[in-house]
Amino acid sequence: MPVSIDEFESGDLPRGPSVPEQVVRYLVSNRTQAFTRSEIATAIDADPNTVGTALSRLKDRDLVRHRGEYWAITDDRERLEAAYDVHAATERLDADDGGIDPDEWDAAAPDSDRPDRPASGEEQPR
Repeated sequence: MPVSIDEFESGDLPRGPSVPEQVVRYLVSNRTQAFTRSEIATAIDADPNTVGTALSRLKDRDLVRHRGEYWAITDDRERLEAAYDVHAATERLDADDGGIDPDEWDAAAPDSDRPDRPASGEEQPR
């Protein structure tokens, strides 16, 4: 869903479950079946390429299984629960402290991409 440029610039963007979260939720709720990337994308109303990237990253973390064109949730329930616990804790911490304020982040960031080197146009220390 598009957002206005004002919302984009302000950072006041709609929040909802990320594509990886949606993929995991969908596969958990259908754990007795395996699906193609396209079927998952259609089910969660997301771009198939984005779903493909999410699936690959979830596979790297052993949270989904992959055979041929099909994907299914991991059968390692403990691993899945541990991943959920970490995710839930992160969300609670963000809710408690308000998450990262982009203005504060920018104010604290160094003036240079490489703080160990002077910014362009500055004189090299001797």
